[in-house]
Amino acid sequence: MSDNKFSPIAVALEKDKNYSWCTCGHSINQPFCDGSHRAQNATPPMRFSCEEDKNAHLCTCKLTSNPPYCDGTHKK
Repeated sequence: MSDNKFSPIAVALEKDKNYSWCTCGHSINQPFCDGSHRAQNATPPMRFSCEEDKNAHLCTCKLTSNPPYCDGTHKK
């Protein structure tokens, strides 16, 4: 991973498991939600699941056009 604090985080996603991707950036458990948005009155997480086991890079800059997946926006 690069030194950029908004670099994507590689994760292994499991088929049919439910995930909560942090949309506000306050979670200390990036890229997943830890409930910090409640205290910050920020945006709730985006819930998603996968149709197959896969490795993915999840966005941490929160500007991706393909949430929760990184699309390289952090490099622009």
